Amino acid sequence: MTEKPSPEEVVRWQRRLAGQANNRAWSLSEQASRSAAEDEEMLNAAHAAMYFWSIVGNANNQAHAAQLLAHTYAMVKQPRPASHYLDKCLPILAGESAKPWERAMAHAVAANVASAGGNTQDHTRHYQEAMRLTAALENVEERAIIEATLRVLPVPTSVRTSVD
Repeated sequence: MTEKPSPEEVVRWQRRLAGQANNRAWSLSEQASRSAAEDEEMLNAAHAAMYFWSIVGNANNQAHAAQLLAHTYAMVKQPRPASHYLDKCLPILAGESAKPWERAMAHAVAANVASAGGNTQDHTRHYQEAMRLTAALENVEERAIIEATLRVLPVPTSVRTSVD
């Protein structure tokens, strides 16, 4: 006969699963290329993270999970769901109370979503703001996290030509 886990144990496992799914989706999203199976795994992991954070997370956890979904849908060129999830996270992660690294990542993801949707003006604007905010980050680890995402984003044509 098995014992039923305590509510605290359930929450601990749900948090662990949320973090594990979140980390797997981000890891896959940072790869230069993915197979179709990896794209599917990335989306599944992002949805799993959202599911568990919706149960045990606060508004900030849920905003980060929505941002991850926006990013992963943009990575697989599905702009409609990407935009849906971006709209859910931007008020929190690009707002006044957001941490500097959160704002930088919010602009990076917004650039990715704009690119997936073919909006070159927003793509350029958000990409440049993400680059500016990332360069201003003093914490090396935070900067490295954003840079890993920026490396896999499409670079706007106007930015490419100004650097060349």
